[in-house]
Amino acid sequence: MSDKSKELFEEAKKFLPGGVTYSLRFFEPYPIYIRRAKGSRLWDVNGNEYLDFWMSHGAVVVGHNYEPIMKAVKEQLEYGIHLGWCNEWEVKWAKAICSWFNTDMARPTNSGTEANMYAVRLARAYTKKVKIGKFEGGWHGGYDALHKGVSYPYDKLASLGLVEDAMKDTVLLPFNDLEGVRRIIKGLDLAAIIVEPVIGVAGNIPANREFLKGLREICYEKDALLIFDEVITGFRFYKGAQHYYGVKPDITTTGKAVGGQYFPGAGAFCGRADVMELLDQIKRPYFWERVFHGGTYTGNTLTMRAGYTLIEELERNRESIYNHLEELGNLMKEGLEEVFSKNNFEAYVTGLGSLLGIHFTKERPINGLTAERTKNSVIAEKLFHYMINNGVLYQTPVKPYIFLSTAHTKEDVERFLTLMNGFIKNL
Repeated sequence: MSDKSKELFEEAKKFLPGGVTYSLRFFEPYPIYIRRAKGSRLWDVNGNEYLDFWMSHGAVVVGHNYEPIMKAVKEQLEYGIHLGWCNEWEVKWAKAICSWFNTDMARPTNSGTEANMYAVRLARAYTKKVKIGKFEGGWHGGYDALHKGVSYPYDKLASLGLVEDAMKDTVLLPFNDLEGVRRIIKGLDLAAIIVEPVIGVAGNIPANREFLKGLREICYEKDALLIFDEVITGFRFYKGAQHYYGVKPDITTTGKAVGGQYFPGAGAFCGRADVMELLDQIKRPYFWERVFHGGTYTGNTLTMRAGYTLIEELERNRESIYNHLEELGNLMKEGLEEVFSKNNFEAYVTGLGSLLGIHFTKERPINGLTAERTKNSVIAEKLFHYMINNGVLYQTPVKPYIFLSTAHTKEDVERFLTLMNGFIKNL
């Protein structure tokens, strides 16, 4: 561990609640403070080097400090960052986003939370209905209406300060259980169903293709909109998880990587023209006739240019990038399953492509409930600290998430597998 990190944490506790800027980053006995990053590596304030499988909450697809993006950003710094007016990069960015997700129109936001908030508002305005279906274990940011059923047990209030009125029209649904969804929403008039194609907080659990197709049909039947939250998946699959699954949502939300991976103020929602035109101040000149969307830093040149550059790079290097990510993902998943099998160790691996989750459970996880009710958190925490002590980082201590990037190599994956094998043998 890092003695300088310990010193910083003691100081941080005096000024930051819990000593951190996000409780997710805390772990016992104290969090690690990172000074710099490059590729698949991180260095803490003591100079210790780590192999990073957290990749900035999964946002980083092409590795830390990817040169083409950094070059574009350094050039933009000379021109200005937040100009407060329309700029050419927001136009280029919007065109690139619409092309990427094969949709009509887009708007940038300052976070994934905002993207989901505006998507829900838009869906309610378009359908003239209020109820929203969301899934147990689904995380869509801190927006009150969607901050329900996030962490297990799902019947507990997800945060102090939430009021029932803000969540009374949010309907909790079981992930990967189409019959369960139909049973719960029977007789309900939904404005929308929002879903992550690979549900993140529950442990990077992918949806079944037929499940997503079923949700698409339900939304047609209910005259409701289907919203895909692609904050994590939007750029980890070529043209998003919706392209991989072959299921087209009405609205797509994204965040993090949409602004070039590294910069704050990044998010977006996009969709069909007939839905998105409810934001159009030209067609709807009176504010009470349209859906409000805005933000002081929305469309700032730095985020727009970085996001545009990332999409250009992903398009230009499509085959090499996505073949590499798929190859590494398969190597990691198959390798972990082999380690567990040959050691006769009860554990499961979920995931799709470059996203994986490791589950120390007695049943194969297909949704949040099955990932949580038999989970052995003690083993998970032991693994977390074992990996840190061997120079490997990921989050969280009780939920081992793995996010791969183009900067990772087969040797990085093999190192993780070797450590996992050693951990189980010692355990």
